[in-house]
Amino acid sequence: MSKTHEANVTTQFGPRAAAYVASAVHASGEDLTQIAALAQARPPAKALDLGCGGGHVSFSVAPYAGEVIAFDLSHDMLTAVENEAAGRGLSNIKTHQGSVERLPFADGTFDFVASRYSAHHWHNIAAGLKEARRVLKPGGVAVFADSVSPGEYLLDTHLQAIELLRDSSHVRDYAVAEWEALLAAAGFKPGKPTVRRVRLEFASWVARMATPETNVRAIRALQSSMPRHAAEHFAVEADGSFTIDAMTLEAS
Repeated sequence: MSKTHEANVTTQFGPRAAAYVASAVHASGEDLTQIAALAQARPPAKALDLGCGGGHVSFSVAPYAGEVIAFDLSHDMLTAVENEAAGRGLSNIKTHQGSVERLPFADGTFDFVASRYSAHHWHNIAAGLKEARRVLKPGGVAVFADSVSPGEYLLDTHLQAIELLRDSSHVRDYAVAEWEALLAAAGFKPGKPTVRRVRLEFASWVARMATPETNVRAIRALQSSMPRHAAEHFAVEADGSFTIDAMTLEAS
């Protein structure tokens, strides 16, 4: 019997927890600075890092928050976050394991909710966003950052194919317009998105996920067969490194 999507996510990410804590792509970036600035401007009593992965949002928000809950499906990922938080002396970070679609928190528990590079793995993003809205206090701040689809069908097809070959737990990189509609449907009022370009160094990108060599070759074959328009948009380089679109969107 095939495993559930949630089991696939934990299987994919659990063994790679340390790699994601150490990942330079995840540990820095203008989007992370933007999230930290939001927390600094309105210091939250209680913040939620939704799908925390390597914990970089938690580490960035913790200096300004009373308490941060790092929430993730993967027990191994949460253990890595706990160890890193202890090493940094961030005693106000607590971890909690579970699914974003069924948050084990009461309505209005948090006055700050953030999620970064997680939602493209969620089985049901609509349910996850509704849960995020439910646990956010009235007047609270939410911010979502993720890789996004360029929107154009040709480019979207190539992006999703490459993402899935690299990581079988990938669901979808949503376009900015899709994000805005999903947030509105969940009860949020989306602000103006900040769109950025992020370069991915190919060798470390596939190594971080321990992508099977057959899939690595398939990704490179797709890149080499891309029409010029797609290759130029993703700025595909000779070694396979490429550039994606990413978005940070504040919501109230």
